[in-house]
Amino acid sequence: MYKKEPQKKAVSSKEIRRRRTSKRRLIIRIFICFAAVLILAAGAAVVSAYFYFTYDLPQLFSLNDYKPPVVSQVFADDGTLIGEFYKERRVSVQFSEIPRQVIQAFIAAEDAEFFTHPGIDFSGIIRASIKNFRAGRIVQGGSTITQQVTRSLLLTPEKSYGRKIKEMILAYRLEHRLTKEAILSLYLNQIYLGHGAYGIESAANVYFGKSIQEVNLAEVAMLAGLPQAPSRYSPFSNPRLAKERQVYVLNRMVKEGFITREEATRAMNAALQFAPEKRDQMQSVPYFVEYVRRYLEEKYGTEKVQTEGLKVYTTVNREIQKAAEQAVMEGLLALDKRIGYRGPLSTVSTDEREHFCRNINPPVLMEGAVIKGMVTHIDRKAKTVRVCLGAEEGEITLQEMRWARKPNPRIASDYARISNPAEALKVGDVILVKILHKPKTSGPIKLALEQAPEGQGALFCMEAGTGYVKAMVGGLDYKISQFNRAIQAKRQPGSAFKPLIYAAAVDRGFTPASIFIDSPIVFDSPGQGGVWKPENYEEKFYGPTLLRTAVIHSRNVVTVKVLQRIGVDYAIKYARTLGIESDLVRNLSLALGSSDVSLMELTRAYSAFCTGGRLMQPIFIAKVLDRDGEILEENYPSGQQVISEETAAIMTHLLQEVVESGTGRRVKALNRPAAGKTGTTNDLKDAWFIGFTPSYVTGVWVGFDDGRSLGKLETGSRAASPIWLSFMQQILQKEPEESFPTPSGVVFTTIDPDTGRWVTPDSPGAVTELFKAGTQPTPEARQQREYAPADFFKMDLESSTSLQ
Repeated sequence: MYKKEPQKKAVSSKEIRRRRTSKRRLIIRIFICFAAVLILAAGAAVVSAYFYFTYDLPQLFSLNDYKPPVVSQVFADDGTLIGEFYKERRVSVQFSEIPRQVIQAFIAAEDAEFFTHPGIDFSGIIRASIKNFRAGRIVQGGSTITQQVTRSLLLTPEKSYGRKIKEMILAYRLEHRLTKEAILSLYLNQIYLGHGAYGIESAANVYFGKSIQEVNLAEVAMLAGLPQAPSRYSPFSNPRLAKERQVYVLNRMVKEGFITREEATRAMNAALQFAPEKRDQMQSVPYFVEYVRRYLEEKYGTEKVQTEGLKVYTTVNREIQKAAEQAVMEGLLALDKRIGYRGPLSTVSTDEREHFCRNINPPVLMEGAVIKGMVTHIDRKAKTVRVCLGAEEGEITLQEMRWARKPNPRIASDYARISNPAEALKVGDVILVKILHKPKTSGPIKLALEQAPEGQGALFCMEAGTGYVKAMVGGLDYKISQFNRAIQAKRQPGSAFKPLIYAAAVDRGFTPASIFIDSPIVFDSPGQGGVWKPENYEEKFYGPTLLRTAVIHSRNVVTVKVLQRIGVDYAIKYARTLGIESDLVRNLSLALGSSDVSLMELTRAYSAFCTGGRLMQPIFIAKVLDRDGEILEENYPSGQQVISEETAAIMTHLLQEVVESGTGRRVKALNRPAAGKTGTTNDLKDAWFIGFTPSYVTGVWVGFDDGRSLGKLETGSRAASPIWLSFMQQILQKEPEESFPTPSGVVFTTIDPDTGRWVTPDSPGAVTELFKAGTQPTPEARQQREYAPADFFKMDLESSTSLQ
């Protein structure tokens, strides 16, 4: 039998609803709990991520803390930029100095919502992502200007999501630290725009040779197109892509309402004048700027010079410097032609001449330019040479190449000129030619044969009364040799050293009328294995000679005897007072300039003669400012009285007579008061001329770096003084004539040039000489010679005397 089961109790609909409600509530509770867990986990993840990405973030700064590497600039005396030192070529500009159109161009191209977003533009990121996806490559960036600032100033350039997140966090923070204008100022001064240019000021100068205040709309748009890819969009390397970016920027400016369509069209059609690719600013005054760089780095350190934006105001004058470089070049070219023609650069074989000539690509054929050409024909009868210059042809006449003899240091070029072009050239020779005249109609271009000089030269010029260095040439070509022969080189000055000996003699009581016997004298030469017999350049002796005559005609023997009388130690001490710091030999050869000195120190020594006895300190730098405009150093003219005004005046007058009728008479063509002294060393290895006017003291040196002879007759008078003359003629042509001052302690006296006795002004051959008051010859006084006849036989014909 089956047991009857109990019947289930019927559930009411109300109970069913209650149970369903409870179940839903339970599910909701579970979901809420799960969601809470998820939210907490997400929040924890976000917090963890935030701390992960921010724990090592760099500290933000104020605008005053922003000190990026900035270019240090060097200026000439007229404020013209002549040099730059930098790690990054950046010149900062204040926001107030930036033209409004420049700001609009960069905003339109890089971040149209810059003034409204909080540092991050999410809509811009999405928009850029869509465009890049459709293009299949990156055509638009999503970073705001603020993000670009934080990336360049505070982060590394690595491409990663982590860096991007840090960039966004910093950008948001930066927006709360700085104003929009401050951020934009940072951006426009910091951004790299290609070809070494950091910031808009440097970029405007590199691409257009202008300041950012001077650029026009077309140029602004070109600059604003560069930030995305400076190398890719550079107008120097990719003109077509640069133009496309310019058009893009102009269209964006129209869309943002910054300019009208008409303005954009005019800018698109405007012809752009680009500056040559940035050349080294030092090339305008190379040796001077390099000297300044070395000085600054030694004093302030390389890092400060290259990053701290120093403003260096120098004393160099660009026009004077240009005249100096031109005079040195012309002088060395003339010397090189006197030495002779060394031959062609190369010779092209017969079967290659047509191809070679067709492929010559000379620069613009301007008069005065020196270019390469190839000899195509020599007319022995007409004595002319035809030269291929690419698409055009030139002609050299015999007159324009008569100098082209074979070099021979023992033969003066004046006596060995060629008589036919065939003596120097042959068909196929590749030569240098100078364009003399390019006819407007048909006909060959008139040429002259040229060659690059092998000799070297240096010139140093400073203002007499201030010591301001106005020009310095350290060699023929800075690009070839950076060695500064005006300062770094030390060579024997020869007779250019003699005025220091004679000035010492004047201070020892000798006068221009003192008499010395120009006669043979022999000295033991310890360490030389023999004897020393000083001789005059003319290889003869002149007997009784006035001191003034010895100076004027540079008599070696008399100078040695003067040094013998005053003493070597005294002369060395005297030279030291005149600023000579180089080592000086302690023997009588010192009189003939046997000790090596630099051009600068010898030129400086002469400055004491034309400044009334004051030795001027050469000043290269007038003032140095730091990046904030604070003065780091300021140099004013400074001179020390080292010799008396009377001695300086006497030496100036004697050196004027050297120019008037002595070894420096080539300089007489200056046609205004000038004084100076030539210098020539043994075997004609060095040629000098140190001279001065009331305004400037200038030294010139000419020679070969390897010390070989300049050649027959190449003395200081012939090789160096023409350079000095040419230079001074150029810089003085617009200045009024000045005379040397005469102090009250000296008197002019008329004397006989042979005996030194007083004579009346109308006496035959009488000369006027300057004496210290009380030492001049008078009608009543008997002229006393420095050597009596007995002394002559005792000292001058003595078989041997010690050189020491």
